[in-house]
Amino acid sequence: MAELRIPAAQSLQVAVGQHKVLRNTYLLLALSMVPTMIGAMIGINMQVSFMATNPIMGSLLFLAGAFGFFYAIEKTKNSGVGVALLLAFTFFMGLWLSQILQVALSFRNGGQIIGLAAGGTAAIFFTLAGIATVTRRDFSFMGKFLMIGAVLFMIAVIANLFFQVPAASLTISAIAVLLFSGFILYDVSRIIHGGETNYISATLSLYLSIYNLFASLVHLLLAFTGQRE
Repeated sequence: MAELRIPAAQSLQVAVGQHKVLRNTYLLLALSMVPTMIGAMIGINMQVSFMATNPIMGSLLFLAGAFGFFYAIEKTKNSGVGVALLLAFTFFMGLWLSQILQVALSFRNGGQIIGLAAGGTAAIFFTLAGIATVTRRDFSFMGKFLMIGAVLFMIAVIANLFFQVPAASLTISAIAVLLFSGFILYDVSRIIHGGETNYISATLSLYLSIYNLFASLVHLLLAFTGQRE
């Protein structure tokens, strides 16, 4: 009987730990939206535009800054410093996001498009997170395909910086919606099944998926439903 109780107690402990990581991830994810919105509002009011003069250099500087944050967050993910760096990163991402929001707001229905993109992002996130949580199916098999997709996506984005093909840009945004939706399902599943035990790393992964999903939806909605002044 004692031997039966030990595995049961261990399983319960693991389940409690996974629930704690998931709860802390969702709380930190919600908190991360605050500096993102502050950064976006500051960027809009100051008309920040890193891409206006030199899109290629601006993008390279952005990637350097982003990967610098990734490295620092990963190194400090087991401390409060990691949380502070994550929130600083989301502020930085908000400043960057302000550029596409400024473009959207130059359209007559720009506010509506931003609202639709935000609503669509929330609907996709809660639906996929709900599927992973309720079904408790292990979606780890998606990892290899998603990583290959992410590498090809980055190559396509960098290549389009040089060629600036509008049709390719729309295709990249459409692919991003599918790719980062898949990452949401995969990342939530990893937390539930114990593949990710650090809530700061988990939050960073989910944040990037939500951010890219939202930006891609804004881009697509502007292209297909945008009404110029």
